Amino acid sequence: MVKIMVRPNKGAPPVKDKKRKPGSTRPRWGLRLFLTAIALLLALTITSAIGIAQLDISTLKNPMPLPSFIYDRNGEKVSQLSSSKIIPVSLEQIPLHLRQAVVAVEDRRFYEHPGVDVLSIARALARDLKSQSWAEGGSTITQQLAKNMFLTSDKSLGRKLKEAGYALKIDLLHDKDEILELYLNNIYFGEGSWGVQGAAKKYFGKDAAELTLEESALLAGLPKAPTHYSPFQHTEKALERRNTVLALMKEQQYITEEEYQAAVTQPIVLAPAEEELKGKYPSYRDYVVQEAIGRYGFTEEEILTGGLQIYTELDPIVQEAVEEVYREDSFFPAGKEDQLLQSAIVLLDHTSGGVRGLMGHRGPGVFRGFNRATQLKRQPGSAFKPIVVYGPALEKGYTPYSYLYDGELNINGYQPQNWDHRYRGQVSLTDAVTNSWNIPAVWLLNEIGIDTGLDYARSMGLPLSEQDRHLSVALGGLSEGVSPLQMAQAFGTFANQGVMNEAHAITKITTQEGRVLAEANPLSRQVTSPEHAYTMTRLLENAVRYGTGTQARLNRPTAGKTGTTQLPDTEEFAGISGAVSKDAWFVGYTPELTAAVWLGYDLTDRNHYLETSGSAAPAALFREIMSRSLQGVAVVPFEAPPSYREDKWPVEPGGKPGKGKEKNNESKNKKDKGKKSEKEKEKEKKKKKEKD
Repeated sequence: MVKIMVRPNKGAPPVKDKKRKPGSTRPRWGLRLFLTAIALLLALTITSAIGIAQLDISTLKNPMPLPSFIYDRNGEKVSQLSSSKIIPVSLEQIPLHLRQAVVAVEDRRFYEHPGVDVLSIARALARDLKSQSWAEGGSTITQQLAKNMFLTSDKSLGRKLKEAGYALKIDLLHDKDEILELYLNNIYFGEGSWGVQGAAKKYFGKDAAELTLEESALLAGLPKAPTHYSPFQHTEKALERRNTVLALMKEQQYITEEEYQAAVTQPIVLAPAEEELKGKYPSYRDYVVQEAIGRYGFTEEEILTGGLQIYTELDPIVQEAVEEVYREDSFFPAGKEDQLLQSAIVLLDHTSGGVRGLMGHRGPGVFRGFNRATQLKRQPGSAFKPIVVYGPALEKGYTPYSYLYDGELNINGYQPQNWDHRYRGQVSLTDAVTNSWNIPAVWLLNEIGIDTGLDYARSMGLPLSEQDRHLSVALGGLSEGVSPLQMAQAFGTFANQGVMNEAHAITKITTQEGRVLAEANPLSRQVTSPEHAYTMTRLLENAVRYGTGTQARLNRPTAGKTGTTQLPDTEEFAGISGAVSKDAWFVGYTPELTAAVWLGYDLTDRNHYLETSGSAAPAALFREIMSRSLQGVAVVPFEAPPSYREDKWPVEPGGKPGKGKEKNNESKNKKDKGKKSEKEKEKEKKKKKEKD
């Protein structure tokens, strides 16, 4: 067995005795530190004498992390969450520089203390006393091993004393090399990998024995905060952490200046092995983990090894339909060979907010990779009109038969255009929704007030900011964008008689014995009246029957809205014309389910964009997945509220063009129905010249 010679002090320059500045409080703090160390040592001595004999460390060499399970809405197990299989390796199979890196960053006095570094803990305890908390560190490698194997992660003084007791006993019964070997084989390195062998495979696709110095330094820096320093998720932070470890190795004379300079300049090159976590439905699984961490405060380590029983809203029929369609390339437009055209979908039960099915990517994925269904932020285009314009307009008294202005419009320099570059003078609200015309939507938002539209959207759970306070928000022009999950939640409000139910996957989390650790309590809010919600449903049914959403038509009642976004108006995209777009959406619902579909490239550039201006592809995906999900389900109509009366709507304009316009509104309110815009005339002139 190779013995590590720790050399933090050999050959190190002597520490200079710096003079104190007048008025310095260092002697006082030095005395406090000394007294704290004495008190701690006394406490440890008493604890050791009385209780160390009772501490059982017999399971130390055979740790058994418990897998957690995900259950569907029927209570059936559908996925297992567990760490990669721990493959123990001997100390001889672990590179010397990896062992040195871990000691340098985690416990530089590892070979000098008896399992507990009293001076280090005293410093940490002094800081704890000053801050009146027990959050500071000070744990040795032996203490970390004890905590991981025998204790919980709470930060009480009692737990720290127990941890110290275990560490002292481990140090009594095992030599330092055995302790380091146990630690390196059982510590968590993030991304579902336990032990150095699993971590080497996960991050670099090789055995631990083959790790280079810079790779070893990266792994050594992970245990402190595996997610925060994950090179898959936070490359810059991982690089900074790796270089910190290398600097500590140089400082403690494990590596030379030349070795340090050679390693610190190397980039992080990841080559993960193919093996992934067990279980079906990877996108839904990742969303469950994301929600368990973000909403309920569990750690990734607890989820992967704590034997949790996680009950969810997942419907296996819906999820299988999603999985089947996303495996078939024929359902998607042809993309570029060097970058896969991506897509995401969320389907939820709008009566509860429960997510029934979800897909966050096309092609291969990694555990807790980027989930486009929940983490994507893209502008939704015209799919945002019902949320920020037409929904609040109905609340303000507009009806499907209200007339809206459709002509040249200039509001403080903002000049929207219809997708067909035509003006119609005035159009009904129904026709404006059905045909997704832009000018009537912008004019109407200006009439009802931008704040009215933003407040309505926020009430649906959309986190809009002051940066979104502009008229282009009517066409989905958002500062940050929205995710398919957020859009499905918002449209679910219309499908659910005006009640927004917060989207969620988890219903409860229990221990193996059934003790409830967390239980869902999703937000439910009445956003609009049942009458107005049903009116919006009727409008969106029209859009599917006769308008831009015809590709989404099913053999059952269906309502929905398309949305596309233009390529950026920058020099990079100059000269690209025709039917092209950056993002394509379809968001719609049946009486049973609400779904949001997005299609686009992760990186949009001159060579990667959608060669279509419409949302036919996402609408077709909606139709295919919805039809499979609802196969065998009885066809029922959208239920009208008892008080709903269509004949009460006045067949008259909602207001004259220009009514309620902003200050300095320079709108040219021309009623030039059927006339072509100046932009279209210029295009035709250009085409004619090219033809000539």
